[in-house]
Amino acid sequence: MHRSSFPFSCRTAAARLASAAALLLPLFAASNARASEATLALPDFDSVRILGIPGTGFLWAGLVIAALGVVMGLSMAASVRKLPAHKAMLEISELIYETCKTYLQTQGRFILKLELLVGAIIAFYFGYIQRLGVAKVVVILLFSLLGIAGSYGVAWLGMRINNWANSRSAFAGLRGKPFPTFEIPLRSGMAVGMSLLGIELVLMFGILLFIPGDWAGPCFIGFAIGASLGASALRIAGGIFTKIADIGSDMMKIIFNIKEDDARNPGVIADCAGDNAGDSVGPTADGFETYGVTIVALLSFVLLAVAAQSVQVQLLVWIFAVAALMIVSSAASYAINAMLSKGRYGNADKMNFEAPLTSLVWLTSLVSIAGNFVLSYLLIGGLGDGSLWWKLAGILSCGTIAGALIPEVVKAFTSTDSAHVREVVTASREGGASLNVLAGFNAGNFSAYWMGLVIVSLMAIAYGISSLGLGEHMLAPTVFAFGLVAFGFLGMGPVTIAVDSYGPVTDNAQSVYELSLIETLPGVEASIEKEFGFRPNFEKAKDYLEENDSAGNTFKATSKPVLIGTAVVGATTLIFSIVMVLTGGLTSGLEKLSILHPPFLLGLIAGGAVIYWFTGAATQAVATGAYRAVEFIKRNIRLDGAEKASVQDSKKVVEICTTYAQKGMVNIFLTIFFSTLAFGCLEPFFFIGYLIGIAIFGLFQAMFMANAGGAWDNAKKVVEVELKAKGTPLHAATVVGDTVGDPFKDTSSVAMNPVIKFSSLFGLMAVELAVELNRGLSLTLAAIFFAASLVFVWRSFYGMRIEQAPTATPSPAPIDA
Repeated sequence: MHRSSFPFSCRTAAARLASAAALLLPLFAASNARASEATLALPDFDSVRILGIPGTGFLWAGLVIAALGVVMGLSMAASVRKLPAHKAMLEISELIYETCKTYLQTQGRFILKLELLVGAIIAFYFGYIQRLGVAKVVVILLFSLLGIAGSYGVAWLGMRINNWANSRSAFAGLRGKPFPTFEIPLRSGMAVGMSLLGIELVLMFGILLFIPGDWAGPCFIGFAIGASLGASALRIAGGIFTKIADIGSDMMKIIFNIKEDDARNPGVIADCAGDNAGDSVGPTADGFETYGVTIVALLSFVLLAVAAQSVQVQLLVWIFAVAALMIVSSAASYAINAMLSKGRYGNADKMNFEAPLTSLVWLTSLVSIAGNFVLSYLLIGGLGDGSLWWKLAGILSCGTIAGALIPEVVKAFTSTDSAHVREVVTASREGGASLNVLAGFNAGNFSAYWMGLVIVSLMAIAYGISSLGLGEHMLAPTVFAFGLVAFGFLGMGPVTIAVDSYGPVTDNAQSVYELSLIETLPGVEASIEKEFGFRPNFEKAKDYLEENDSAGNTFKATSKPVLIGTAVVGATTLIFSIVMVLTGGLTSGLEKLSILHPPFLLGLIAGGAVIYWFTGAATQAVATGAYRAVEFIKRNIRLDGAEKASVQDSKKVVEICTTYAQKGMVNIFLTIFFSTLAFGCLEPFFFIGYLIGIAIFGLFQAMFMANAGGAWDNAKKVVEVELKAKGTPLHAATVVGDTVGDPFKDTSSVAMNPVIKFSSLFGLMAVELAVELNRGLSLTLAAIFFAASLVFVWRSFYGMRIEQAPTATPSPAPIDA
């Protein structure tokens, strides 16, 4: 269907739907939300001594540990950069970096434009509603910019470190041993993880130590909103970019029967850039935002729900000490695991690349749990009746063990050795792409069931422990327990980021190897032996790189549910802040937090609707962009008489990817932005239901999509690496499944995490802003904001549909298999 044939315009559609929505406004008009002060003031940390030391002493110690984490991360990054690599490989890495740099600069400029919208709401909320004064409002806005700079900066740093590692890892494979191809990506991943968490905590400890207590709370909120804004934009746009490039490149394998990462394919450079934009930039920004928002949610809870200042001080010191401990436990676990892995695999000719990654995750989890119990005993051993320390440490451990247990469940559905991935391969033998896709759907659905049970079970344990006396010290202890579970998900700190960053390096390493054409260079064997002191083994290098890429795919898949889990479990703590505002500290209006209050139930349903729109909008942007990329590549690929695609053609594919990533991100973000304002203004308890709806629907949609995509991806790897069946109908079927799974696992699913948290954080301001306004004005604004959201909903599909170009140049005939 062409755009002109659609029966009414975007503006008309929005107007009609907004008019229809206005008919429902009387249902909400009777509600009378109760507002209360939402500003947060920190207690005097020196008012309480712990182990004979003032509270600020522990904060200074945390700041030192965080700074050492940054130093360690940057030192590891420098050690990766110093590793040897062939000039041909370094040139490809630099080309990828330059492409990524251009992309990031484009995104940075756009994020600042989005900050104008968000900043206007922040200024109005804190300036007009909270009446904090110009100076405080300016400081809060500066901290929102600091949050953006944090997300953006660590994303750039992570991309650069991974970019250094890809060529070094590819070159290390030529030595004929698998261990170096494993060790380098993991070292670079730890460099990213240590730097990310270290920078995050330096900034947060800085707020605690250097910002006045009555300013610090709002500054934390501004910082978290800025970090969430930056992460949302980079995650959404990066996910769209990488999958447009990936599909555009992969489809050439079927159409022209060419090999993976064929240098003649103009889409390969864009694919490599996408691996960094989507699988490095996005997750790194997401990780920075996840740690920050989770800690801010716990801080907000303590300040709102704990009455005694002495208890506030002890709990906050404990929370930030646990955050600093993540750096220590991860560094120690990495060192121990590196020593054990080198002893076992250092001289081996064959290794299971997943095994040392698995041992690292479990080792870090156990070390973190042990450290948390010791730290809890030391810092809060005297709190309450003397038993509170082990109860809080136990609740925290539920999340930490989840951080290790969830990856095991994910591997049961996405690992190359899993029965579900084997089922996808088997289904493809006779059923082709159709049964391949269905088998992947089955794997994703089953995985969501089992992971849901794991999360529910661990949250139930946390709930049970929270009922053992926590209520004597705080309101809603179960909410605090769920927030600690989310915090515990992140208990492995830098290791969680490291295993996620492992994937894009292994993926790029394989591409760098192929694009360098190193095997075809004149006298390359003698040259490498003379310059680097070893005789290259090309066949083993290719095998190791492909096998390691499979492990990278698996562990990329394992980290996604951990991050989305923190968003959903942690959302309860953020939503609690809104509930406290609306109920006057849980003193009135609690009956409205029920399905017996119609707006609350309707909000739950609206949240589910938005999640499914979001899934479609993100995938639509990928589909349309991939269509344009495939169209261009088919028209311009040169298979005869050319060794490499032209730089100009490669840049054109990157331009296509960037264009559609930008369009998709604009539509998605502005829909979320205006929907949050609209639903917040409509009815406060409707909005709480909405936030719960997007969290629950988003959790299961994300787990289903991420694991289905992982199963399809590694089924293709089984065919390529184990069965050596490239170029066969079986391979073609698995490539189709992989391209279906691409936007599932790397676009729609992963972006739900920052979107959920941004909605919850931004909603705190939106709701209180709305309840302070005249009810008629609030409903009018709800209608206006909803109409604005509908414009971008319309644009996300009807403005992004695939339409055939009026004049299409005939494509070259495919080469027979």
